Amino acid sequence: MTLNQLRTFLAVADSGSVRAAAQQLVVTQAAVSASLATLQRSLGVQLLCPDGRGVRLTAAGAAYAGYVRRAIGLLDEAPRAAAAAADPEHGELRIAAVTTAAEQIMPELLRAFRQLHPHVGVLLEAGNRDRVTALFERHQVDLVLGGRPVPGRDAAVQAVRPHHLVVVAAPGLAASSAGADLLAWLAGQTWLLREPGSGTRATTQALLAELDIPPLTLTLGSNGAIRESAGVGLGITLVSRDAVAPELSSGRLTELPVPGTPLHRDWYLVARPGPLAAPAAWLVGAALRTGGFRRPATEVR
Repeated sequence: MTLNQLRTFLAVADSGSVRAAAQQLVVTQAAVSASLATLQRSLGVQLLCPDGRGVRLTAAGAAYAGYVRRAIGLLDEAPRAAAAAADPEHGELRIAAVTTAAEQIMPELLRAFRQLHPHVGVLLEAGNRDRVTALFERHQVDLVLGGRPVPGRDAAVQAVRPHHLVVVAAPGLAASSAGADLLAWLAGQTWLLREPGSGTRATTQALLAELDIPPLTLTLGSNGAIRESAGVGLGITLVSRDAVAPELSSGRLTELPVPGTPLHRDWYLVARPGPLAAPAAWLVGAALRTGGFRRPATEVR
């Protein structure tokens, strides 16, 4: 097998189409098909199977793709690691953060970081939990800032910062709950949810199940859309207090006394096990000095 075959396989696996992979790689469809055939023949297993007009991974292909993504990620990471080791102050720092942390936590951390290391290149990727996890597992980022790592994942927690999830609504909407049975009132409201793959969405659904209320829901794709929609009275939402601190301070949003809230959570700054490259270590140091983070009291797995 060759590196080209592995990259071709991943392109097809991610796009679900030989044609799309060929367009992405700027080669012919025949070249993609030949590369896949050679790879599968060398392994002795079928990695892909027809699926309508496209293809999908077999069980063997899905397992193989996970290893290939990590291997390709390591190969792509190696030149950056070498450059950073040779000249750390002109290296690159790659970070992925869940949306709330990217919007509310990372700007202050990066300000403190760049005051001391202004020539280090910084790439910050923001996304939901699933997107951030995928970037980390593929070795496409050096650090992740998000919720608690999934047990068993190959991750080392570098720093922890507390945060709280609260239920908020516009003051006018919140006022309508006065004198009402709170659970019945909550069940009658529209709950604003993040998109599938968001950790906050999953936590909201767990809270609703615990309260045994099946309300109407409205899915919105960003914290900004959630804040604005809640602010105009479109519904109520469970959100990080960090994300709505200005709105709570100004009175545009009101915190609701929902049973079980606020939910106490932590932000986790996570790297892969082993020594950190200098830029990543400097960012962790900035978080511990100025970002309200602390070292984990015990090892988190």
